[in-house]
Amino acid sequence: QVQLVEFGGALVQPGGSLRLSCAGSGFTFGSYGMGWFRQAPGKEREFVATISRSAAYKNYADSVKGRFTISRDNAKNTAFLQMNSLKPEDTAVYYCAATQRGIRNVATEYDYWGQGTQVTVSS
Repeated sequence: QVQLVEFGGALVQPGGSLRLSCAGSGFTFGSYGMGWFRQAPGKEREFVATISRSAAYKNYADSVKGRFTISRDNAKNTAFLQMNSLKPEDTAVYYCAATQRGIRNVATEYDYWGQGTQVTVSS
């Protein structure tokens, strides 16, 4: 049974940092590109970051470039999203996802999804 489980969501003040984790099981983690997406209330799900199977390639949404860093540890079947300089507009449910198609920015090209973790940026 394929599972992706996100950890690390929390309430944080503007300017703060959080590190999200995504643990995968039930599939060959190292054979999949990984991505992070987010969805704020009343908005569409949007792309945040993606990383290739070997971590050689990464891509970010313009809104998070320079503040967020995606990484992975294939030995531990885990992907990460380090979020720095958080802003209130980063408030959303964050989802990790896995794709066989390498590095992708489009949600429909992902095969597996986690249940999401809430990140709230507020003073």
